[in-house]
Amino acid sequence: MSIPSYDQFIEPILRFLAAHPEGARARDAMEAAADALGLTEADRLAMLPSGMQAVYRNRAGWAHDRLKRAGLSSSPRRGFWRITPEGLALAQHAQPLPPEEIERIAIANVDVRLRTGAEGSAKEGDHLAPPQTPALASPQDRLDGALQELRSAVAAELLEALSRVSPTDFEGIVLELLLRMGYGASRDDLQRVGGSGDGGIDGIISLDKLGLEKVYVQAKRWQGTVGRPEIQAFYGALAGQRARKGVFITTSGYTVQALEFARSVENIVLVDGARLAALMIEHEVGVSAQVLKVPRFDSDYFDEDIR
Repeated sequence: MSIPSYDQFIEPILRFLAAHPEGARARDAMEAAADALGLTEADRLAMLPSGMQAVYRNRAGWAHDRLKRAGLSSSPRRGFWRITPEGLALAQHAQPLPPEEIERIAIANVDVRLRTGAEGSAKEGDHLAPPQTPALASPQDRLDGALQELRSAVAAELLEALSRVSPTDFEGIVLELLLRMGYGASRDDLQRVGGSGDGGIDGIISLDKLGLEKVYVQAKRWQGTVGRPEIQAFYGALAGQRARKGVFITTSGYTVQALEFARSVENIVLVDGARLAALMIEHEVGVSAQVLKVPRFDSDYFDEDIR
């Protein structure tokens, strides 16, 4: 049999998680869905073209991504899925789910974007263009849309993972990212300062071997938006160090007042959660990438004298 599309994995995964409201391993949910869909051993051995993952596991993973975007499930830790109260209510309401409900879960939440939590934090171009009807979209448009969707899903997973690591590990990840971005020549140029009495400074990066030019970093996870008082305090900490450059990084967002204050002073850069995730994807921190060869007809080749 052909392996079902990812939308067909949505209900089996939802039913399995409803039967295990305390949560379950992702691999167990995937296997249960495969059993419910009647996948054979040969089906389970089929791999993606990249050879990196079984097809059914990939599709089960995307089904759970849709459940999470719809607020019906969560992933409190790596490789562990748990149904939400809303998901449990839906699972108890109807069996089987109406096709229109499956379609809503599979499609309606595709364009859910990361929220920075601050009005004015978003930049032009942050939002996806209105989706085109698949029949009207060119192959390149569909490819670009799929890439945007993949980036959005990975960004959400990154922010979710960052919310679970320890404050010390978060500071280390941020310093690793800045190193990958070209700040500092080696790990020896990174100094972690965070801790009690850190004066609002979590890390220092030397931009030159003698340490004459430095960037001071504060990396904090915030439940709500970061306000002007926190940025002012960071600015004061920089002044106390006679520092000229500072980067404030958070997993949430900034208030309009915080953004205005940062613009009113020199050499302070604010990085919110959406930008942090985008930078981690771009520089492959906590992210792996695969090369996809996309064929394109080369008309110049046939215009040349090749005979």
